[in-house]
Amino acid sequence: MVTLIWVGLPYAAAFSCLAGHLWRYRHDRFLGHLYGPRLDRTQRFGVRAFRIGIPVLFATRVAEVLASGPDSGPEGATRVVLTALLLLAVPLALVGVGLIMIPPLIDADPHARVTPVDRLTLPVLIATMVSGVLVKFDPGPDDGRYTTAETLFTWVRSLVTLHPDPAAMAHAPAIYQARGLIILLLIAIWPYTRLAGIFAIPALRLLQRAAGFRQRSWVNPAT
Repeated sequence: MVTLIWVGLPYAAAFSCLAGHLWRYRHDRFLGHLYGPRLDRTQRFGVRAFRIGIPVLFATRVAEVLASGPDSGPEGATRVVLTALLLLAVPLALVGVGLIMIPPLIDADPHARVTPVDRLTLPVLIATMVSGVLVKFDPGPDDGRYTTAETLFTWVRSLVTLHPDPAAMAHAPAIYQARGLIILLLIAIWPYTRLAGIFAIPALRLLQRAAGFRQRSWVNPAT
């Protein structure tokens, strides 16, 4: 059961995320749900806030993983900067997702395209960010070890390097286990939500521009 939860589920979530993005691209090029004519000014502001908050939050987490040891976290100025970025990114992301998700959920229009997965997305995102804050400011054991590095970071590194270490999470405190499972759920459902195009569409546009530039350069080497 430990292997199923902490090895099988992560790779299943990654497969769901990859397959879901391919399906969404073939289905509607990520233009459904969010990028229709019903997107008002408030939601557009929410998209911008979310696009700032989530990348900053992700970059902060990656930097924290890289700056942490096997049982120690970032220290000194690095810790201060990462904490400040976290405190900036979480409110931005929460405001953004609220402005994007709440209006359609309370809209009485029967034609509003809200799926069951969309109704699940908001609480999952909130739980992801709140659990991140709780883990970040968890005092940890008295001997000074960094529980996040020993559990979540070790587990993630082992999955990325294809040498899974389920034991790192099997004996972790409940809040760390809950955070790991919440993140897996978010990864698995992301392509099927109305938020799937928030980052996919800008990425596709950049790829199209790069492909167009390469094509023009090939036709006219002087460019």
